[in-house]
Amino acid sequence: MSESANEILEGLDESQRAAAQSVDGPVRIVAVAGAGKTRTITRRIAYACASEQWDANRVLAVTFSIKAANEMRERLDALHVPAGVRASTFHSAALRQMREAWPQICEGPFPEVADSKEPLVSRALFRFSNQEPLKQAVADVGQEIDWCKVSLVDSKNYARVCAATHRQPPAGLEPEQFAQVYDQYEAEKTSRMQIDFNDILLLACHVLNAFPDVAEQIRRSIGWLTVDEYQDVSPLQHLLMKNWLGSNRNVCVVGDPAQTIYSFAGATSYYLEYFAKEFEPLAADIALSTDYRSVAPIVGYANRVLAQSQFRDGYIKLNSGRDGGARVISHIYDSDAQEAQAVAVQIQRIIAHGGKASDCAVLTRVSGQQAIIGQALRAAGIPYQVRRNSGWQSSALAGPVAASTSNEGVEKLGVSAGRVTISTIHASKGLEYKHVFVVGLSDGLLPYKPSTDAQKVEEERRVLYVAMTRAEDTLHLSFAKRADEQTAYVRQLSRFLH
Repeated sequence: MSESANEILEGLDESQRAAAQSVDGPVRIVAVAGAGKTRTITRRIAYACASEQWDANRVLAVTFSIKAANEMRERLDALHVPAGVRASTFHSAALRQMREAWPQICEGPFPEVADSKEPLVSRALFRFSNQEPLKQAVADVGQEIDWCKVSLVDSKNYARVCAATHRQPPAGLEPEQFAQVYDQYEAEKTSRMQIDFNDILLLACHVLNAFPDVAEQIRRSIGWLTVDEYQDVSPLQHLLMKNWLGSNRNVCVVGDPAQTIYSFAGATSYYLEYFAKEFEPLAADIALSTDYRSVAPIVGYANRVLAQSQFRDGYIKLNSGRDGGARVISHIYDSDAQEAQAVAVQIQRIIAHGGKASDCAVLTRVSGQQAIIGQALRAAGIPYQVRRNSGWQSSALAGPVAASTSNEGVEKLGVSAGRVTISTIHASKGLEYKHVFVVGLSDGLLPYKPSTDAQKVEEERRVLYVAMTRAEDTLHLSFAKRADEQTAYVRQLSRFLH
């Protein structure tokens, strides 16, 4: 083994090193929050290439956002990994493959990828009802179409699926009516020679099944596949992964069942949990259980939240890699305004004691909670930015290694580099901050909306867990009893914190 290959492993803990050296066959890595997942993945790729066990030109690593793919590529560059290694999203990888293969399978031009579904959905609803649809109806129907595609449910089977799962179609539609709108959407899209975001993956699956020569070319280009955030793959992505592999067993999946928070959009941790059976026998099955991000009191609190779950056997208990640390702080306020003002005061204190505004994040369950937080920060003269939840796996077509320079979805107060982040919990996934304030922790907000569905409630528990594990040094939890002083309804503390 070359000295440079061994140097790549320096600084890894025992579990991380074992994962990095497991370079052949099916490998599962279950990595808790803060466990150095990206560090381990990139060292594994770098080690395999440096030791000449892998051909860099046949390595593909897929993740769920351009930001994550960019970070992976930057880390690979720092480890001097050849540029032939591709770090990409599912969608951008599939789109590149289809554009390259298109001349071999079709004489016509490659269809345009629609920038937005809204005009298509709006037109489909208008054709169905002969009325201009409401904006919310367009958004809800568009999301349901996405769910159908990633769940591999076509219009012909939609009503049957609804009957079997008690799923309610959006916009007041009956299942058969939604199926008609779905068909209208597909017809409108075809008439414009367009495909949508998830059609890219559907098209890739079709080509890999229907055109053996093209399929063989694509599979030859993927000798070693790594799939990050595997707890959030959809049935469609899993199908594409299987089609990419064919008979190849050199696949590594990385994820954490406790961080599955996109089930509502078609993601499922089933494939991560079932991986050992689907790909048996595994070459390695490794758990990274040490959280190097959060101090011990935060790790302890996060563990307690998961320990109350009836599904806790599927989760890994965190160990803290950081001794000491401040206790988790919790507060109850009389109103939303009082809560927001108290958060602003606490952030002012952090800044007064030498901290940076950019070290702080205020996390909310829904975006509707954010305006009052922004008002309080503005009144206190604290610069902030609002990180919008732009959707599961969004912005996945900007290119596999494009530079991240866009400020889309960010509102700013002040021009300094130091800004507090206000974010939904979903939009904060994958990020970390020294000081985290999780607000609005009442039943009805977290968990969001009353539900008797145990799986939906459990997903809300995982949302809280993700929020808590964004924090490095301090974690502040709070809720307000009332929306304002005029409101009679008194909220109750989130059931997850009892």
